[in-house]
Amino acid sequence: MTVPGDSGRLGGMTTRERELVETFVELADTLVVGYDVIDLLQRLVERSVYFVQATDGGILLPDAQGALEVVASTSERSRLIGLLQLDAGEGPCMDAYLTGAVVSVADISETAARWPRFAAESASLEYRSMHAIPMRLRDETIGSLNLFSDHPGTLPAEDAAALRALADVATIGILHERAFREADTAREQLQHALDSRVIIEQAKGVIAHTEGVSVDDAFEILRDRARRSGRKLSLVAREAVEFRR
Repeated sequence: MTVPGDSGRLGGMTTRERELVETFVELADTLVVGYDVIDLLQRLVERSVYFVQATDGGILLPDAQGALEVVASTSERSRLIGLLQLDAGEGPCMDAYLTGAVVSVADISETAARWPRFAAESASLEYRSMHAIPMRLRDETIGSLNLFSDHPGTLPAEDAAALRALADVATIGILHERAFREADTAREQLQHALDSRVIIEQAKGVIAHTEGVSVDDAFEILRDRARRSGRKLSLVAREAVEFRR
C-alpha cells in the first residue's frame, strides 16, 4: 500500500543518510546466534569512523574482573591512545564509560588541566579532538566507542545521536546474547573476546614481520584471510602465530 507523501522518500535520502541505514543493516546482520563479538565491534568502530569522517577509532570493554581493555581499533595509533588512557586512569574514554554520558572534546590541547597525561600523549600522536560514546542500555554501561580526529572540531548533535544509536545496536547484541546465558558464561564470552584480541595482536606482529608491512596493513591481511576462509579472526590469528613457532 502506498502511503501519501511517501513516494520517492527512500530515493530522496542523501548519500549520508543511505550510508547510515546501510550501517544499521550491516550491524544487525551480525546479531545472530554464534556471532563473532570481535567482528561486530570492529564493524561498529570502522563504520562509525567512516560515518563522521573521523581519523581513527577504538572500543573499550571491561574484562571479567571489570578492568577496561582495548578490544577493537582502526589503527595502531588509536590502540595506543586507548591503552594510555587505561594506564593513566584518565581521559574522555574513561569518563564516558564511568558516567554513561557522551564526552566530546573539540580541542584536546585545552584539556591539560583536566587530563594532563592524556593531553600530552594525544599531542605526541597528533590527535586534536575526540569524542567518546558510551555503549549503554538503560542503566548498564558495558564499554565506550571512541573516535579521534587529526583536527579540532565539535561533534554535531545529529552525529552524536547517530553514533549513540549505532553503539546501542552493538550493546543490545552483546546483552541479548548474555540474556540466554548464566552470568558466568556471559563474562566468559567477554573474556573470550579480550583473549582473542591478545592472539590477534600477536598475529599482527608476526605478519608485519614476515610480510614486511605495517601493523595496520598486517591486520587487514589477517581480516582478509578470515573472510575468505569463512573463519573467525581469532582462529586465523592463532594459526598465524603457531605457524611462526
